This record gives sequence, C-alpha cells and structure tokens, in this order.
Amino acid sequence: MPAAEWNACAGTGNPFTLHAFMLALETSRSATARTGWQPAHIAVETQDGALQGLMPAYAKSHSQGEYVFDHNWADALERAGGRYYPKLQCAVPFTPATGPRVLARTPDAAEALIAAAEGLARANDLSSVHATFLTAEDQARFAAAGWLMRSSEQFHWFNDDYRDFEDFLGALSSAKRKNIRKERTRAVEGLEIVHLTGADITEAHWDAFWVFYQDTGARKWGRPYLTRSFFSEIGATMGDRILLMLACRAGRPIAGALNFIGDDCLYGRYWGSTEEVPCLHFELCYYQAIEWAIANRRPRVEAGAQGAHKLARGYRPVATISAHYIPNPAFRSAIADFVVREAEMVAADIEALDMATPFRERKA
Repeated sequence: MPAAEWNACAGTGNPFTLHAFMLALETSRSATARTGWQPAHIAVETQDGALQGLMPAYAKSHSQGEYVFDHNWADALERAGGRYYPKLQCAVPFTPATGPRVLARTPDAAEALIAAAEGLARANDLSSVHATFLTAEDQARFAAAGWLMRSSEQFHWFNDDYRDFEDFLGALSSAKRKNIRKERTRAVEGLEIVHLTGADITEAHWDAFWVFYQDTGARKWGRPYLTRSFFSEIGATMGDRILLMLACRAGRPIAGALNFIGDDCLYGRYWGSTEEVPCLHFELCYYQAIEWAIANRRPRVEAGAQGAHKLARGYRPVATISAHYIPNPAFRSAIADFVVREAEMVAADIEALDMATPFRERKA
C-alpha cells in the first residue's frame, strides 16, 4: 500500500502507526506469519478505490509481544474444549504505547472498519478480536460497537509546564528530590551521555544498540522480538522520529535507550547495557527522557509497560484501555464478568498508587 495513502489515514502524530514503522516490522521479518504475527490489515475503500480507512491487524498464533495479557483466557477456552488461536490482534506489534487503531478519514469508515474486524472473525471462526492501547476516541468507538472494554495500568510522566529539570524536581518532596539528584550523579560518573537523531545515527550505533537490545530481550522474553535489520530500516526511513540515547565510556557505548518522538509524547521503548552501572537505567530511560520532553515541550513521556519503580521518579499511574470482541456468547459472558471485576481492581490500585506519588502536592 502506498505510504502517502496509509499516512493520509493514520496521520503523522504517532510514530508507530506511520507506514514506515509498520512496513519495517514486516520487511525486517519481525512481524510475519513465521513469528506468529501474520499481517491481516483491514482497509475500507470507496467504490472507485479511494482509501477511507485502515486498521492494522494481525492473525496471532500466540499471545506474546502484546502486553495486555490474555493467557488465562486462552487456557480457559481450551480447557472447555474450544480453540483460542488463531485470534485477530488490532495493534502495533511489540509496542505497548497508546495510539490510534481505527485509522479512519470519516465516521462511516470507522464504523465499517470495526464491523469488518467482527466479520473477519466470524467468517474465519476466530475466537476473538483484540484492539489494544486505545486512544479516548477509539475507546468510544469500540464501546459503542458493543466490544468489552478492559483496563490495564502503566506509568506516564506529565509535563506541568516545567521550565527545566530543576523546576520539575522542585515539585517533588525534599527526600525524593535529593534521592534523584544522588541517582543522577552516581549514574553518569565517568560517562558521557549522547543524544542522536536522524542522520547522526550510524550503522555503528545500531550495531552497539543491537547488543544492548539482545541482552535485555534475552532476559525478559527469552529471545528478542525484533531483528537487527528492523533498526537499520527505521533509521533509514524515519530517523527524524527517533531519539537514541547512549552512555559512552571513553567514547565507547556501554548502554543505550531507544525513544520514538511523537507530536505530543516521547515514547521510551528499548534499553540495554553491557556494563552494570548503578542507576544508569533510571538515568537513560527516565531522567534523560523527562529532560528532553521539557526542553522540547512534549506534554508527556510514556516509558513502556509495567514498572512501579517509575513512581518514585515522577511517573504517575494511568489506566490503559483495550477492547475485545468475543463472538461465542458463553465465552463472552465469562470474559465480561472478568473484565468488570478486573477494572475495579485496577482503578483501586491506581488510586492507591496515585496517593504515593513523590510530589509535594498530589496532582489532581
């Protein structure tokens, strides 16, 4: 599909729904049928072939790389004699970041895309369709279509019009402020922190980051989701939307954090290191991201899935929402009861965590 047509529907505010990002996932063989992510994108066109909307979608043979966990759902259905896989996943692979999933130019096209996803599931006897990390607009669309809405939890940083990092620290309690200063001093001792974007990112930089990414991926997931060529491809096609932060010792990178630049958010995605340096993870992934967001006037930073340790570093708990279409009435009834009870627990957890933020005055 031509990039211009795709981006005309997707917009350019979110880096992960850009044609270049989605194409790199496929051409690098990161998201393919072989890896359990068979592309099954849905398009709505006029009778004369004009593209009106898109929904990034994948036929999934497992539940890895999604970050909204449904393994228990799969186990329950299969114990009852059903088949959970394949399912349809409307998402950006390996990317737990909020963004548009219904890429529509008109309200009618949005309704048609959701109806098409439902029809695709019924026609192919799929157990379910899942749309994850939804914007508020898409939440309303899926809810109106009768999909089950599910709550999860992440930690995001919000820019309260801070002048600089010291201004941000001034909003924290004295003890937290002192602790962050100590962590930053300890993390960068003997190191140089370098920010790279666009053409400044070379293949040598990607080689170094690939080592970091493999180490983290091996420890977290067993094997990395993305191939080496993925990084070269996004560097070549969307380098201006990438912020690569490296920690260098005597000019040699020993750690790195990869961020993507959105119109209203800096998205932290991957990190890794070849040396164990106290607090360096906090510095590269959180404090450097906050500092960049303040300097570049981004309203928020999303630092990926999970991680209650982010709370002490100025990140706040927020709900992330997904939508789920379950054709089987009995299975839907069981899931509907589960997501209601789960949402209550998530809301209570967010309320408790929000009371424990490090700010001198708790943010409303």
